[in-house]
This record gives sequence, structure tokens and C-alpha cells, in this order.
Amino acid sequence: MRVLVIGSGGREHALCWKISQSVKCSKIYCAPGNGGIAKIAETVNIESDDVDKLLKFAKDNKIDFTVVGPEVPLVKGIVDKFQKEGLKIFGPNAKLAAIEGSKIFAKSLMKKAGVPTADFREFDNIDEALKYAATKKLPLVVKADGLCAGKGVVVCKTKDELQSALESMLVDKVFGPAGEKVIIEDCLVGEEASIIVISDGKNIVPMASSQDHKRIFDGDMGSNTGGMGAYSPAPVITNELFKKIIDTVIYPVINTLAKDGMPYKGVLYAGIMVTKDGPFVLEFNARFGDPETQAIMPRLRSDLLDIMERAVNGNLGGYSVEWDPRPCVSVVLASGGYPKKYDKGMEIKGLEETSAMKDVMIFHAGTRKGRRAADSDKLLITSGGRVLNITALGDDMQKAIDNCYNAVRAIHFDKMHYRRDIGARAISRKLGA
Repeated sequence: MRVLVIGSGGREHALCWKISQSVKCSKIYCAPGNGGIAKIAETVNIESDDVDKLLKFAKDNKIDFTVVGPEVPLVKGIVDKFQKEGLKIFGPNAKLAAIEGSKIFAKSLMKKAGVPTADFREFDNIDEALKYAATKKLPLVVKADGLCAGKGVVVCKTKDELQSALESMLVDKVFGPAGEKVIIEDCLVGEEASIIVISDGKNIVPMASSQDHKRIFDGDMGSNTGGMGAYSPAPVITNELFKKIIDTVIYPVINTLAKDGMPYKGVLYAGIMVTKDGPFVLEFNARFGDPETQAIMPRLRSDLLDIMERAVNGNLGGYSVEWDPRPCVSVVLASGGYPKKYDKGMEIKGLEETSAMKDVMIFHAGTRKGRRAADSDKLLITSGGRVLNITALGDDMQKAIDNCYNAVRAIHFDKMHYRRDIGARAISRKLGA
């Protein structure tokens, strides 16, 4: 099959890397791709949200199967447009992508399906929102309804923080149409984990559990980011708890949508908070996680392209997935200043040495090809906030961590920043700390 992967980050590099191992794959394109993806796929200069150009490219190049990485094209209806033209594409249609594109839609669906989630109310008026909040106990969480590039969620510990969050969204319109409505929900306390499944509308194939690290600094301090690293599996998700989440979260959503005549085909990602009272859903996403995918794909021994094709065709029933039992750790190398202002164009050194290390994989996120002014030799330079995902397997979690950070220390670019505690929580849990 001729496969088109849409996106440009570490997630898309991991997907291209895994798809390239499939016996079904004869050629991979990636739009727009990045400097690392270019080594295993033909990159195409089309942005991931330019749906019409992507459709034309797929038709002109006789693409057999398209995989959508990021959420924006899904919410914009890329699946609907491709399917209308008779093209196979992996992901939910626009109506179902609202499970990520609208927090109000997602929370309403959870309520209907009986899925455990925090108590919530929706508002489009600040006075009504403040009146409601006055009846609740702090902290509270304020969420913009629409897509805000991961910036539309504020945990408010004080009345002033709550007032500021509501004013910025409902009055100042900092998120535009995405913040015209908000939800206020109770703040859940516990440990987070990511549960990702692939659905054919009726049956599911679960991916391995994982845990993301959103904060920029060690110890979960500082600003939220797109994710500074991940590991798989997540020890907080025991086999018993995993089954409970599948039975009380995933299947109720899949079954409810099917009964409503909207079979969900694609990735369903549940952000779970494991509390003392059990698992609760923080949010749903309609695509693979980033950077969770980078920690999951190296453990997947089964054919990912086959799984995704079966999901589109509606025949995942009875499919059994094979996993590498070894844990995997992925650390993000970021540009200095990220997630705020940062410089681009820094030369990346040490990639060849790192690539030769055993059980180590490098997934590029914000890189592109550059040239030295003096000798015109090709090189890779930084082109984004999150630059590289250094990923490693190990016989146990500590060995995976050691392998990963040994590789991290071989990479260099000016003002490089990374967290030094990815995986530490898994070790602490294992030791009972």
C-alpha cells in the first residue's frame, strides 16, 4: 500500500517508523514531515491542516491509506472529505472528532454513557460562571470548550485565579471562538495515565498503558507543555485497573456512539486520573498521544498498519496484539525557552553516535535540514519547541531510563533543555515510595 501520514512531530515520526515495518507498506509519504521523517518517508510540503491540498495530493498520487496524526485536520473534517472521494483514511469523522474538539460535547457524552468524570457545568456568561463557582470548593478547573493547543485548561486554586481565567476566556476572548463557552469542573486529585485504543466502531484493540509528563521542569513544576516525555507501561495501571477502565470508560463510550448511529472508527485516547475512589476521565482525544506514541510504538510487535486498516474496514473482532514486555522511556529534548519564546536554527550534534546505540530510537519533532554557510555540508537544525524524542527500551524500567539518558547525554544543541526525571515516578511506585 501507498501510505500518507499527516503531521510533522515526534508522534508522526514514530508512526512512520512503525508503518514502514509493515509487509503491507510499499511507500510512505508524510505531509509536511520533518528532518528525521525524511529519512524513511518522502516528505510533502503541505501543512497538516490544509485539507483540500492533502485531498488533491492523495488523489493525484493514488494513496491507498491515509493516517491522520494531529487533531486539527480531524476536527476540520478531513475524514469526511476523503471518504466522500472513496479514499481510505484512519480517524474519526468531524462529528466524532468533537470528542476532542469540544469539551462540552465530550463531557455530555460521558454523562450519557455513565462514564466516571468530574462534576461539571458549562457557561457562556461570566456572571453566571462566578455565581456557580461561589457554591463550589476550590480548587476548580476552567476549560475552554474548543481546541487551544493545550493552553485552554487552568487549575484555579484561588478566587483571583478563577476570576482571571474566566475573564481571559469569556471577556477578553484570548482563545477566540474556542473560548466562547467554558466548563467549570471539580479538580480531581491522583496520578494521571493515558489509555489509548483503536476502534472499528464496535470492537477495540487496546494499546499499552503510558504516562505523559506535561510540565516543563522536573518534579512537575513550571508551565504546561505539549509533553516533555513519557514511559510505557504505566505501573499505576495494574491489569485489574486496565480492565476496569476498558469496561467502565472505553466500551460505554463506543457502545453509546454506536447506538446513536455514529460508530467511532479510529483512535480513542482517554486521559485518566487514578484517584483513591477509582479511575476518572479527565479528557478524551481523537488521535494518538504525543509523546505517548513514541513510548508505545517501540513495544508494539504487531503490524500497526494492519490494525488500522482493520479498524477502517470494521473487522477488528478477535484481533490479538503482541507486545515487547520490556518497558520503554522517551525523553523530549526541547529548545531553550520552550514553551514560551525560543530560538530556532541550532545545529544538532551527536545523532549518528546515538543512532548506533542498542535499543535506542530517535524520533524527530522540530527538526529540518540545513546547510553550513562555509562548506554547504548537510546538517540538521532545530525548527521547533520540542526538537527530538530520545527513546529507549530496557529489561526493566530502571534500565530503560538509564539507556535513554545515556543517549540523551550524547546529543547537543545550543540551549537544549530536558527533564531529568522521566520514569522516576514509575520507579518510586515500584519501590512503594
